[in-house]
Order: sequence, then C-alpha cells, then structure tokens
Amino acid sequence: MESIWMGIAPSAESTRVLAMSGASETILKARLSRAPSHPRAMATLLEAIALWQGRTVRAALCADASPNGYDTSFFRAVFADDGGPLYTVAWVPSPGARRPARRDIGGMGAFADLREVLLCEVAR
Repeated sequence: MESIWMGIAPSAESTRVLAMSGASETILKARLSRAPSHPRAMATLLEAIALWQGRTVRAALCADASPNGYDTSFFRAVFADDGGPLYTVAWVPSPGARRPARRDIGGMGAFADLREVLLCEVAR
C-alpha cells in the first residue's frame, strides 16, 4: 500500500502543509498559524491524516539549514519525535531552487518547494 507524502514548512509567518497521494495527486494543502497551540498538534495532524486515508504518512519537515533558524529551533522544541506506527518524519533542509507552481488547488499560494521535497526526499 502506498504511503501519503506530506511536506511541512514552518516559517515566522505561517506553517504550510502539503499532502500528496503519489507523485501527482494533491489531497491536502493548508496554510496554518505560525505556531501550534499544543505540543502534540503536529503528531496528531499526521496521525489524523493516516487514519483518515487508511495509509501511513511519510512526512518531510523542511527546516532551515541554519541551526539558529526559526523553524529549526521551534520545531525541535515542539516536535521532538521522528514518528510512530502511523507516520514517520524526516528532517530535510529547506529547498533552494523552485519549480514552476502547478495549479491543482488554488487560492493557497505557492507550494512548489514542498512538492519538490516530497518528490525528491519522501518518495525515495
């Protein structure tokens, strides 16, 4: 059974989430508040997607390459585990080069960098 691929990109303004079923089907695209309100929020989100779809989630947390960056320090403090029976999380550096954005779910801004991470890192 194929896993759900999920990219998570925190920043000082918001946290973007992109979930895909395979390399071409986007199933979830969200722009959430900058910081989760609860320490288990990220783990619970990943578990919920896995339970909803009936498949495990392979997530890539796109963190700043700098050890002092906002997203790295924030998410290491809030989300210290790397998975469970329903999901796995891999830390990957924020992507530099971007591909042109595809327009499969509009109105949420560009998510091309997360799509690139999912195709290059999580799918392997």
